[in-house]
Amino acid sequence: MAVYKRSYKAYQGELTREWSRWTIIPRYGLRGAFRSKFMTAFLVASFFFPLLCLCAIYLRYNFSLLEKINLFGVQRLEIGGAFYWWFVKIQSFFTFLLATFLGPPLISKDLSNNALPLYFCRPFSRVEYIFGKFSVIAGVLSFITWVPGLILFLVQSALAESGWMRANLWIAWSLFAGSCVWIVILALLALALSAWVRWRVAAGALMLGVFFLGAGFAQAINTVLRTDRGYYFDIGSMAGRVWSGLFGTEPQIAMTQLDAWIGLAAVAVVCVLLLDRKVRAFEVVK
Repeated sequence: MAVYKRSYKAYQGELTREWSRWTIIPRYGLRGAFRSKFMTAFLVASFFFPLLCLCAIYLRYNFSLLEKINLFGVQRLEIGGAFYWWFVKIQSFFTFLLATFLGPPLISKDLSNNALPLYFCRPFSRVEYIFGKFSVIAGVLSFITWVPGLILFLVQSALAESGWMRANLWIAWSLFAGSCVWIVILALLALALSAWVRWRVAAGALMLGVFFLGAGFAQAINTVLRTDRGYYFDIGSMAGRVWSGLFGTEPQIAMTQLDAWIGLAAVAVVCVLLLDRKVRAFEVVK
């Protein structure tokens, strides 16, 4: 608008509350993410295994139905820590693929189009911007991990004998904590790669490389140096060791639970530092 016309007027409408202004970022982020029919179909497909687990829990406690269909083997199915460990482990594969497709374009589009100055000239801080992008991934991944997991736990509590829920509250905590650890690592890693690699395809490929090449590199270090310190480069194995400790199952790698927690915390810190370096209102080009 030309200044000489003097027709500019300040906005007179109602202002949104300051604490909730960051929510516009995940609102439009989710809307853009699920414009793709592939993403929607993949999200729906990720609920297949929770539904299968729900059927197993129902059949386990419905003996009359088991007698009719002669499926007595399900009665002997032990639904405890190991059962929910498998649930988290299998759902983690779906969350990994979702984060690989969902995360790369979140920040790379803004950087490629020089949109960060437009964000930060408004009442958004860098923390709110990153948290808004983070909540897009975390919200979707929560919807297929600890949310259906806790629903399964509540259904089993309703079907099981009295006192089962109180005696097994640790399973609910393990579901929530184990899923949240995995979600935080995936979301931060996806955002960090999105900020540093502006090409969506390359960022997605690098996300796959961090996990698969990291696992191979860890095995090579362990074999050559005859140590277990190579697992610090294998994010998936460290997460699996944390889940084993939470659910009380047999660990699959020779690494202590404390070392796995330290390794995952180090990955999260590195991702935060990478985001802090890249997400700024200006960029110095040499």
